[in-house]
Amino acid sequence: MAKPNFIELPGCDAIPIIFEDRSVLAIDKPRGWMLVPDSWRKTNWNLQTAIDSSIRADDFWARSRNLRYLRHVHRLDADTSGVMLFAKSEGAMRAMGDLFESRQMEKTYLAVVEGVPKEKEWTCQLPIGSDPKNFGKMRVDYSEEGRESETHFRVLMSNERFTLIEASPLTGRTHQIRLHLAESGSPIMCDEIYGRVEKGFRLGLRAVQLAYKDAFTRRPVNIIAPAEEFLREFNFKLTPELQSSKWVRRAFVPKEKGQGEKSPLLVKKNPAS
Repeated sequence: MAKPNFIELPGCDAIPIIFEDRSVLAIDKPRGWMLVPDSWRKTNWNLQTAIDSSIRADDFWARSRNLRYLRHVHRLDADTSGVMLFAKSEGAMRAMGDLFESRQMEKTYLAVVEGVPKEKEWTCQLPIGSDPKNFGKMRVDYSEEGRESETHFRVLMSNERFTLIEASPLTGRTHQIRLHLAESGSPIMCDEIYGRVEKGFRLGLRAVQLAYKDAFTRRPVNIIAPAEEFLREFNFKLTPELQSSKWVRRAFVPKEKGQGEKSPLLVKKNPAS
């Protein structure tokens, strides 16, 4: 029987696996799942703990892969969806972690803000540190405790209310994109920490791409999560201009007989390899 291209955990929808090789497995993380230490008992939505439990239970998605180890290499906020990378071994964990630490991992997010930013393209380099007065919140921190941070932003399109922004963080600080956009005067839609919440909407932030050179094979790897549903939430369409973006997945299929060469087709999900 073929390996399923999803992770099944109790009490929730199946989580799509969007990429897999011998070293790593990447999922399209749904909103709601947290990545917190096992000792943190304030939620039942601890993704790492749930996956560990499923592996120990020998559930089919894990058994079919002979998985005994699967550990998240990086983090996404609970309400941020999209590409989430896991290592299949301690050796892969170290190698992938080094790529993040050495800034050799290309990360791309889509962010939705209200209104139109002043600039079409800009880079924010404000240092980030923990806010001592507000647990779980970050702030701009110019002291020695503040850590250098850098995010490049590019406006993609606007509609009657929202603007869609491509965010490319060079560093990986907690809440980096959220804080940098808020400090730029354009907080992310429905950000309860750095902006405001509006009924009927969810946090407008999605991780759509991870790209890197494999530490073992030296081959380029490009992992993309589908963006169509996220765009529809905020009344954006996947226009021809957006379809040329690096984070849009494409495949090529033959046209019907007599219609010539192959043509591009947008694919919503990439089955695990």
